[in-house]
Amino acid sequence: MNNAATTSTAPANAGAVPAPHAKQVFAAIDIGASSGRVMLGRVCPSTGATLETVHRFPNGVVELDGGLHWDFDALFAEVLKGLAAAASVAAAKGERIASIGIDTWAVDYGLVNSSGKLVSVPFSYRDERSSSAVSPVHAAVPPEKLYATTGLQFLQFNTVYQLAAERSLEGVQALLIPDLIAFLLTGVRRTEATNASTTGLFDAVSGQWATEFLEALGLPRDIFPPLIQPGETLGALLPAIREQTGLPEDTVVVAVGSHDTASAVAAVPALDQDFAYISSGTWSLVGVELDAPVLTEASRTANFTNERGVDGTIRYLRNVGGLWLLSECQRTWAAQGFSQSLPALLDAAAALPPGGPQINADDPAFTAPDNMPERIRAAVRHNGDVLGDRPAAVVRCIMDSLAAGYARTLADAERLTGRNTSAVHIVGGGSQNRLLCQLTADATGKPVVAGPVEATALGNVLVQARAAGVVTGGLAELRSLVASGTELVRYEIGRQSPVTV
Repeated sequence: MNNAATTSTAPANAGAVPAPHAKQVFAAIDIGASSGRVMLGRVCPSTGATLETVHRFPNGVVELDGGLHWDFDALFAEVLKGLAAAASVAAAKGERIASIGIDTWAVDYGLVNSSGKLVSVPFSYRDERSSSAVSPVHAAVPPEKLYATTGLQFLQFNTVYQLAAERSLEGVQALLIPDLIAFLLTGVRRTEATNASTTGLFDAVSGQWATEFLEALGLPRDIFPPLIQPGETLGALLPAIREQTGLPEDTVVVAVGSHDTASAVAAVPALDQDFAYISSGTWSLVGVELDAPVLTEASRTANFTNERGVDGTIRYLRNVGGLWLLSECQRTWAAQGFSQSLPALLDAAAALPPGGPQINADDPAFTAPDNMPERIRAAVRHNGDVLGDRPAAVVRCIMDSLAAGYARTLADAERLTGRNTSAVHIVGGGSQNRLLCQLTADATGKPVVAGPVEATALGNVLVQARAAGVVTGGLAELRSLVASGTELVRYEIGRQSPVTV
């Protein structure tokens, strides 16, 4: 598949009206913890899907009043710029944007009052405030009981702990970040189910809110809006949004897998069910796809999570540290005047011998920003080893540690589910990292299939296209479109040269 990467922030051509039978295209708002983009997706049942990036923008935490927050006003302004660019590009090509889908990271939210006003700047999950709420939550609802209902991996920044840390929730609702964006576009309040499943307040079996936990924790029963499923239409754009963006009157917002990993897993190009996946980006999400949750005590102690996927599937996975470690190291080195390119860093790291020091890549000590290279060296010293000062040594330590973490997690997933996987699919930004992919094949003892890079946006667009009737069928059909239209790279165990498939 040829994914165009043209970037435009041209103003929308509000006067351009596509022909009545213009080709349908789909806008994907895809925002991660460090960047976002708005893309146009074009889907053909016979050839697959293509993506065109029309607007990119940075994202990141900002320090405000002693806490780490998201600059949501700036974020939403960029979303509107991106939609205006999408409207302009589509109109110029005689196309009609049929719908918009939104995916972002999970767990974080904004508090909105009865008049629809955002009452405070949304906190980032990287803020420390929720750590103080863990013990009070567990005193009210024991961890074993939480897991037996929600099936959610313990992370101190899960939404349940963030809400418990709030000073006041009177007269407000919590809208998860993609739901907040959708609300500002349509005026409709809903909580998309894949993201709802990351809150710690969602019943993994019934697929409904765990209201007994809301009551036990003293949270309002209506703290979240009603649920909506991927593929359902949320609503039409508000007139003010249409005026600002130039989008057609009949453009609607369609719920997709709004947790970015849910959209990414929907686009894993697997042709059978015996696959494992790694959605590799800021975080690494390592797991398998199931029909039903695993809520055993062994699963809880192994810290696996059961999150909803598209079509009611279960994403059985564990969060492992990700390329956040590498990007934070690069940021520190750039500030110190070291500006070696990432490909050069990875080549230098690959030239180092195997068997070097490793860290626990998903240790909470690495969650917050600030001088990541020194924190990694300190972790190595704590383990009784030594890590050199050269950036290449630090990069190799990160790559070896991630691959080892992937292998441990996959082995645990197979043991806990009774599944044997035949291959590992790496999607997202990490699929471009040849060193990481090869080390993962070697560590897991399984072939690695890398790609697509833009799996999240593809999953977003394909769910929209299916809702519009452009494609039909279940996840297998959607994935076959990705497989047939994407150039994939296969890494075999111990092989130095990957093969394009």
